[in-house]
Amino acid sequence: MSLKPPLMDLPIQTSVDGFYTGFNKSVAIYSKIIVSILVIWAVVFPDQASRILNVINSFILANTAYWYIYIVALFLIVCAALALIPASGRLKLGVESDEPEFGDFSWFAMMFGAAIGVGMLTWAVAEPVYHFQNNPDVIAGLAEGGTAENIRNAYKWSNLHWGFGAWACYGITGMAMAYFSYRRGLPLTVRSSLTPIFGKALSGTLGNVIDIVAVVATILGVAQALGFGVEQFVAGMTRIGIDGLTSEEGTANTLGVLVAIVIIMTASTMSALSGVGKGIKMLSNINMCLSIFLLGFFLIFGSTFFGLNALFYGIIDYVMSLPKLMFQVFRADGVADSIATKQEGWQGAWSVFYWAWWVAFAPFVGMFLARISKGRTIREFVLGAMVTPAIMCFVWFSFAGGTAIDLTLNGDAGDAIFSSSDGDKIFAMVVHMLGEYWGWVMSVLIVVLLLTYLVTTADSAVLIVNTINAAGDEGPKARPHIYFWGIALGAVVAGLLIAGGPGGGLKAIQTAMVIGAFPFSIVMVLQCAALIKGIWHDTQRSAAGIQNSTDLVEVAIPVE
Repeated sequence: MSLKPPLMDLPIQTSVDGFYTGFNKSVAIYSKIIVSILVIWAVVFPDQASRILNVINSFILANTAYWYIYIVALFLIVCAALALIPASGRLKLGVESDEPEFGDFSWFAMMFGAAIGVGMLTWAVAEPVYHFQNNPDVIAGLAEGGTAENIRNAYKWSNLHWGFGAWACYGITGMAMAYFSYRRGLPLTVRSSLTPIFGKALSGTLGNVIDIVAVVATILGVAQALGFGVEQFVAGMTRIGIDGLTSEEGTANTLGVLVAIVIIMTASTMSALSGVGKGIKMLSNINMCLSIFLLGFFLIFGSTFFGLNALFYGIIDYVMSLPKLMFQVFRADGVADSIATKQEGWQGAWSVFYWAWWVAFAPFVGMFLARISKGRTIREFVLGAMVTPAIMCFVWFSFAGGTAIDLTLNGDAGDAIFSSSDGDKIFAMVVHMLGEYWGWVMSVLIVVLLLTYLVTTADSAVLIVNTINAAGDEGPKARPHIYFWGIALGAVVAGLLIAGGPGGGLKAIQTAMVIGAFPFSIVMVLQCAALIKGIWHDTQRSAAGIQNSTDLVEVAIPVE
């Protein structure tokens, strides 16, 4: 095959005047229509929306377990291989003269805050507690739930969902977009990451469809994170003395949802207007400092020895089991209440749901990672975007969740922590540890930290959606469009939470998210193929002295 310089020009039509100046009208308008229809449908016809979404969701979960589990394994293998192979690992996400825009601390803080910070405050306690009581090993009779012999199993399964596989989903999408945008001068948008496969055809309808799929997946994926965050934010405000925001079941009522959404989306929209380098960077640094303080509290005043054991053995068990776990699919045997049927149900509710969530989050987090990682090598990117955040999650789960388990198993907590709702567990734990007064003070700090995470997640999502709509233009675009997506994101969360009814709101968001994630999962598999093909050909071009980036070369080379 005769190698030529790669495609380094992908024109995307944008409006030159009017309300949509600088935007691709097809992507901007159709994505707004789809999201608006979903919100109106959920609010006006909640029963019908819930019924139809559940049917589609059940079909997808019942028939795509193999798909989600195998593609996440693929993403993990590809990320690791590209980082470890010297020829690809040393390639820059940019030209050779590019240097990182952000220091290591701010870079990591923004990645962690936008990608997974909200989930940490809910699930760092709730998930180890749940798996301590039930997991596939307990279902199979290999351990007894709620006993000391099940602690290591609890951490093995918790680490699976928040470990390298989760971050590989973000890493693949972010690496693909950064590589083709910053090395080849293509627009920073999802379609650019598929140019080695589809070429200039991505300038038209095909590229528009891909970007629309990315926008819808982003809105639904972020809505899932914000849904959990809203429930926990309301639980926290109730803990610090603001009454009337919860239902009899202990979940956020309509007033609680609306109050939380107004606070979160107002703050996030204002932050989005200031751009990545100001508002988002500042908030990310604040919530990282508060996170370190809170984690330090659990390290020093929590169950330190228990947490160290959970961290050490949890990582060992996870890494040793990973080759099996990342390919393991449980299938029902047709017998009601059999082990196989229960394990399949567990996997659909946990692993498959998580993989769908990370896929739905991938266009948002991936583009955000790409935006802040220009000038990093592929090896640096994988280490910073996949390995380090996963270890941070392991630490949180071990010391926050470990303290909850130890206080219940070996202390005097009784049912105070385990019986609380998922969002309230961390508040119940600090109140038990510190008493009413200091527990209240710590609860205020957690509420503030949660708010900064929610705002960082939401404003990053608004900026990313506008970047996709603006054909990869990274700067803040037209205030009305930022306002629209801020309101739309809040409306999706509020609409689905309220439509789902007491206790069912998060289920409604989860259902919509799983459905929205599936089309983008296909795009991500294509990104893997495009990235491998592009890097392979670039290494060949380098060996042959052929231009492979926007860096100029000394000799004239015919351009395809």
